[in-house]
Amino acid sequence: MNLPGEGVSMACVVITHWVHPEVIDLLRGAFEVIANPTRETLPRKELVRRAKEAQAMMVFMPDSIDEDFLRDCPDLRIVAGAFKGYDNIDVAACTRRGVWVTVVPDLSTIPTAEIAVGLVIGLARNIVEGDRLVRSGVFAGWRPVLYGKGCAGRTAGIVGMGAVGRAIAVRLSALDMRILYCDPVSAGPAMERRLRMARADLDRLLESSDFVVIAVPLTPQTFHLIDERRLAQMKLGGCLVNVGRGSVVDEDAVVTAMHSGRLSGYGADVFEMEDLSRKQWPAEVAAGLLSNPARTLLTPHLGSAVDEVRLKIELEAAANIFEALSGKTPKGAINRPSFRGGRKIRLNGAG
Repeated sequence: MNLPGEGVSMACVVITHWVHPEVIDLLRGAFEVIANPTRETLPRKELVRRAKEAQAMMVFMPDSIDEDFLRDCPDLRIVAGAFKGYDNIDVAACTRRGVWVTVVPDLSTIPTAEIAVGLVIGLARNIVEGDRLVRSGVFAGWRPVLYGKGCAGRTAGIVGMGAVGRAIAVRLSALDMRILYCDPVSAGPAMERRLRMARADLDRLLESSDFVVIAVPLTPQTFHLIDERRLAQMKLGGCLVNVGRGSVVDEDAVVTAMHSGRLSGYGADVFEMEDLSRKQWPAEVAAGLLSNPARTLLTPHLGSAVDEVRLKIELEAAANIFEALSGKTPKGAINRPSFRGGRKIRLNGAG
């Protein structure tokens, strides 16, 4: 884009977390780039300082973009999320202020489904406990210990049949599991026949499933969807797996359900303490989960943590930035901001 003339300035892009070097090189070919070379989340005050005169940001799950942030960074034209779920961004505020919000909706689907299946198998077969036993120094060969549930012939209930839920269903069906699912929209008769899958309401799903897998985003309607009352409906000795958002599950209620024996295991790749969209959120993972390694399997949000996938996600977020700052509608847009004026910008090398 060539916008010569008085008042034209170089566009600035802030990258809030570590990305692959080739992503920075790509953006630096056209923009001034302020990158975070560390693996740590920047304090909000520092992030505002960096983005105060920026036109674009590439943001990640630990970042919270709200009305106050936007007010402090008035030149922003796009907040490009390197993620699928966007509950950490106030989309309405961005729209009012003329800021595009973009996401990368598809690339994390299969990696997240793989983590979900890994958590199911890990809980079913006591894999982590078995690893600890072998490393303990007392392992002396086979003994009749750590008998698990197994997966074949069991019922898996999937809450949420979007792209991730469908990918999970395909993989669990391959383990010879019967699939129930709960979603406002049917997966369709063809998929139901192919995967031996049946649609059910949440009550029936919880009562009938040996493993319940959460695959829904965090919204006001899904906040603590799985709470003390819902956990009491679960099949006695069932396992719960959460790869949706942490706050869809009440972690304290899970701790209580494990103590009572109602729940035999909990696997999670997402946690309540990550959900910055809440007005108040826990500062850490529930202590009762951390202190119960025999019944829990917890991973540090590895859903999309596949190297080549993360690179593709970052490159797609970068493409959204290029499109937005070139005056186009970015491919990953989830809003339609009003046109806004402001300083003209140019891409590096545009004269």
